[in-house]
Amino acid sequence: MPAEWEPHAATWLGWPHNKSDWPGKFAPIPWVYGEIVRKLAPGEIVRMLVNSVAHQAQARRVLTKCGVDLGRVEFLRFPTNRGWTRDFGPIFVKKDQPPPELAIARFHFNAWAKYSDWKKDDKVAGLAARRFKLRQLEPKVNGQPVILEGGSIDVNGRGSLLTTEQCLLHPTIQARNPHLHRAQLEAVLRDYLGATNVLWLGQGIAGDDTHGHVDDLCRFVGPRTVVLCREHDPRDANYRPLAENRERLQGMRLEDGSAIDVVDLPMPTPLVFDGTRLPASYANFYVANAAVLVPTFNDPRDRVALGILSEVFSDRPVVGIHAVDLVWGLGTLHCLTQQQPSLT
Repeated sequence: MPAEWEPHAATWLGWPHNKSDWPGKFAPIPWVYGEIVRKLAPGEIVRMLVNSVAHQAQARRVLTKCGVDLGRVEFLRFPTNRGWTRDFGPIFVKKDQPPPELAIARFHFNAWAKYSDWKKDDKVAGLAARRFKLRQLEPKVNGQPVILEGGSIDVNGRGSLLTTEQCLLHPTIQARNPHLHRAQLEAVLRDYLGATNVLWLGQGIAGDDTHGHVDDLCRFVGPRTVVLCREHDPRDANYRPLAENRERLQGMRLEDGSAIDVVDLPMPTPLVFDGTRLPASYANFYVANAAVLVPTFNDPRDRVALGILSEVFSDRPVVGIHAVDLVWGLGTLHCLTQQQPSLT
């Protein structure tokens, strides 16, 4: 699995439609998507999943008003339950040896082992493979398919992979693969994603509906460098878990045995809506060809986070996307997007 900053052929998104993800606050969401696509399209094709002709027409209207070049958007009529494409969309892997090949690591999806509406989402990877005539590599252990969401992992493209024990190894709470133990999961990640070096962090952040996705707390920003969220208020629920993850990283090594360069990324001020703590995090950025898109929260720390990410991604602009409405759906930019690597 290539690193996210490597060249893309396309970004996959699912046009929003499930109002239960943003109860009482759905109206602004399509316009946030419009802004996301406006920033993505100059650098790569956007492959947009839609449910129907009418759903596609809605997307086209919004994107046109947002100034998007629709010649850069390819609509795919793949029905979905939700729009969190990172987690159910195709996870692309590639082979660089001649002849180069793109394939799909066909993990399965069960709505984070929490919700009942996932069967359409689980079919998307298979539909993608057939539509683009790609091989499907389907991980199974003892005959059972493996459940894995894209937001639960992050890679440096050299063999190292970040994940959390809370998400992939908890035996009872939102247990994706309760029949698998650590060594079995590591073998699957090695065989299907090329991850020879799995780096296990502990817990995720407060408010995370996925029970520990790593893309809300720690991300590779280079082959040897990660950004790790840091909470400075010892009274905050995130303070101890993030500090413990920092301690773990200090003792970890990359695939070649070298130490990991850890860059601190602030947490925004806790964001609460309707009494619910939301998983607001600057780590949920998305690295596209033309820009790095970063969620912002009308917070003084927005500027600090954008500055840090501008330093580590010096080869492309870093752009803030207003995400106060978006995060009411319990996810932001990285959760919505899935990259398709380029073969060249």
